[in-house]
Amino acid sequence: MYNLTPRCHLQPVRRSPPPCQQAATTTTTTSSPPPPSPSLSVPSRADRDELRSTWPQRAWTLAGTAAILSSLSTSASLVAAGSSSPAEPLAAALAAYSIADLATGVYHWFVDNYGDASTPVFGAQIAAFQGHHRHPSTITFREPCNNLHALARGAALALTPVDAVLSAAGSTSAAAHAFVGAFAACVVLSQQFHAWAHEKRRRLPPGVEALQSAGVLVSRAQHAAHHSQPYNTNYCIVSGMWNGLLDRYKVFEALEMVVYFRTGIRPRSWDETDASWKENTGAENAAAAATTTAGNDGLLQTAGISSD
Repeated sequence: MYNLTPRCHLQPVRRSPPPCQQAATTTTTTSSPPPPSPSLSVPSRADRDELRSTWPQRAWTLAGTAAILSSLSTSASLVAAGSSSPAEPLAAALAAYSIADLATGVYHWFVDNYGDASTPVFGAQIAAFQGHHRHPSTITFREPCNNLHALARGAALALTPVDAVLSAAGSTSAAAHAFVGAFAACVVLSQQFHAWAHEKRRRLPPGVEALQSAGVLVSRAQHAAHHSQPYNTNYCIVSGMWNGLLDRYKVFEALEMVVYFRTGIRPRSWDETDASWKENTGAENAAAAATTTAGNDGLLQTAGISSD
């Protein structure tokens, strides 16, 4: 996806054209750019039906919400029964909020850099992130359950056995239930926070811009940096609190080196930006980005985020 030179100074991979293409290029002095890799085909913009919520999506979102509320209510009940002080579950929830931000960053880095649509388990998510980089503003038009159902389904399937294990083990820790409930809530809602990071300012719900400015939610300007070259920073999408640390100490670049030397697999960030990962801004957006000069407005336009 990205335009980044590997830290070990390995040269970008140049994929050889197929034999028939080689024969054709030998007969002409100019050659057209090679087509995108089949595994990273250029995604098309979603149509209106794809952006609407379906009843199964609503059902999974409701199930995930119920599972989260069940964990949190169990924690509250234990506090009310006097088995734990209120400070313990509150501290656990804050820790879960922080760790969830880190977890979204690690997962975002993984699907941005490895695998393709045919990858088992993660293929659909990899293709979805590919499409998002091509059309970043599309996420703002998705209905809530359409945007959240995949993560909500994971929460519904995971929290039920986790709560059962905690109960079967005789756990009376309100902090444990608060942690898993808050962590799941932050992960599920991260997609909504992500959508708000692309939303026009005038369309944001009341209070969201203030939370973004305070660093409680990932800000529009911070996430815009992720959609700008070299496309290898600001992966976290809950609050973005980990982005500065991870980018400053090049944590993901170090992980990429470990993966490469152990498996020989290069991340997409080491190669030239594939056409399928470049944003399709259109002439109007390109002109707007070129003429914007104040503050972060140019960066926001580049990422398909309006400063209005």
